[in-house]
Amino acid sequence: MTKKKKTNAIDILDRRHPPSAEDINLRAEFDQMFDVAQQVYDLRTKAGLTQSELAERVGTTKSVISRLEDADYDKHSMAMLRRIAAAVNHKVQVRFVPVDEQAVEHA
Repeated sequence: MTKKKKTNAIDILDRRHPPSAEDINLRAEFDQMFDVAQQVYDLRTKAGLTQSELAERVGTTKSVISRLEDADYDKHSMAMLRRIAAAVNHKVQVRFVPVDEQAVEHA
């Protein structure tokens, strides 16, 4: 029995209609925003806190925490991320990683 490679919809669309450099950049930006939002959410839920409880610890409002957990939000500040991390006994770590080779090929 041959093992089939799983393919997602984006991979299929990319093969049929190769993305432009602008599409690749927009996707990368969204991936970054989603990643930050997901990490804030994961940090909060692993600490067993509601958005209101985290907001109180950080000294902000529930709506600010809600926005930070939204993948469409693009105004994250290092200062706020540090405050959130400190509120649950963590620290923020920034890493620079190589650009995806596939993205370079399409650009």
